[in-house]
Amino acid sequence: MNKKKCSSLFLKPGGRTRIIQCIYVVGFMDLFGVSMIIPLLSHHVKSLGASPTVAGVVGSTYGILQLFSSTIVGSWSDVVGRRYSLLTCLLLSAFGYGLLGMSTSIALFVLARIPVGLFKHSLSICRALLSDLVSESERPLVMGHFNAASSVGFILGPVVGGYLTEHDGGFYTSAFTCAAIFVLNAGLVLMLPWNDTVINCNSTNDSAKACIDCSKSTQNGSHANSLYQKPPSEPEETHRAVEWGQVSLLQPVWRQLSSVGCRIHMVASSDMWDLFLVRLLMAIAIMLYYSNFSLAMEERFSLKPKMTGYLISYSSLLGAVSGFLVGPVTKLYGNNMHALLLHSTMLTCTLIFLYATAPSVWQVLLTSTFFAISTSIGRTCITDLELQRGGVQSSGTLIGAGQSVTAVGRVLAPLLSGLTQEASPCGPPSLGVALALAAVGLLLIRIPTWNGRRTKQE
Repeated sequence: MNKKKCSSLFLKPGGRTRIIQCIYVVGFMDLFGVSMIIPLLSHHVKSLGASPTVAGVVGSTYGILQLFSSTIVGSWSDVVGRRYSLLTCLLLSAFGYGLLGMSTSIALFVLARIPVGLFKHSLSICRALLSDLVSESERPLVMGHFNAASSVGFILGPVVGGYLTEHDGGFYTSAFTCAAIFVLNAGLVLMLPWNDTVINCNSTNDSAKACIDCSKSTQNGSHANSLYQKPPSEPEETHRAVEWGQVSLLQPVWRQLSSVGCRIHMVASSDMWDLFLVRLLMAIAIMLYYSNFSLAMEERFSLKPKMTGYLISYSSLLGAVSGFLVGPVTKLYGNNMHALLLHSTMLTCTLIFLYATAPSVWQVLLTSTFFAISTSIGRTCITDLELQRGGVQSSGTLIGAGQSVTAVGRVLAPLLSGLTQEASPCGPPSLGVALALAAVGLLLIRIPTWNGRRTKQE
């Protein structure tokens, strides 16, 4: 894939900083609203008369839709731009949550989950937008801060949702509040200073056309991937002023679909299977760690649900704070993301093993402390490496593909957890150790190849 890039520079000194900070707010509010609803969904669908089997099938609707739509919507954001795609996702998600607030039957509940399952990709598009705005060296720091802001929202949301549920019609109030938050987010995105940017292009014969095409797509907050060369008659350009609000949403639908299909094909045919496999293995391993955590604490240590809740909240809070550690740790490693991913994966594998064999609650507390940090760093590393390998020009497609891989893990993890839990409460984390070890082995085999490619490119 073509890795030629254009750097975005803002005419106003604080322009880029304001956009990045606003995206942090969007990420916080997004997961704040969603986490108000998530704990209440199973109770609400059962209150509508659904059996446990029907409730399970209904609950899987969202995950299945996310599995197939993540890559498509991410690629679409590369084609029409971040602004229009982000606004579309926010508004259609708001519609879905508003419809959820009116769901008085199982059929209406399922109908409400469809637009959310198809278009709730606002966080992925925000990450793609951030990758457009910052340099490769800044990206881990900015991504870490964004993940931290989102995690704080995910921690606070259930508190507000639980409070609202105690009143009459609490679920419906929470759903409408969530819809209002998404509308508010859309308004915030609409007011971002999209016009305050200049695209800085290197004036070489080989790259000028790529930068021109990149500028055309960046008008709406995205970068394009050009496979064409500059015709000799076209003048070289060093700086092109661009307005992000004017582009390609008005393209014919068939052309948009063709571009989306082309980008997905480029990612599918690229040599990135190893990164996606590491992502899948670690996603399942981490989900297995959490899958039966409350039940395992009760069976292994007779820990009451209240204390388990405190332990989970502590781990979640550390996960949010650890987002701010990604930047300093990356600098400590000299931006060597390969080594950082390997070490974080090895640490995660070790911590899952220590949790599975923990003789006391205090060892579980210790492993939870470092587990939250290692997984936060690992997630940022894998995303950054995908963008390095695939090129920031297709960041929406790459991030969407990564989310689809994670969605596969969400489908497989509950099944594997149930099967292994038949043998022992320690079964799920024990399988997680095996999968994490497989990821470590794959990294040890593939990292020399990655470093060799990078040396040739430099």
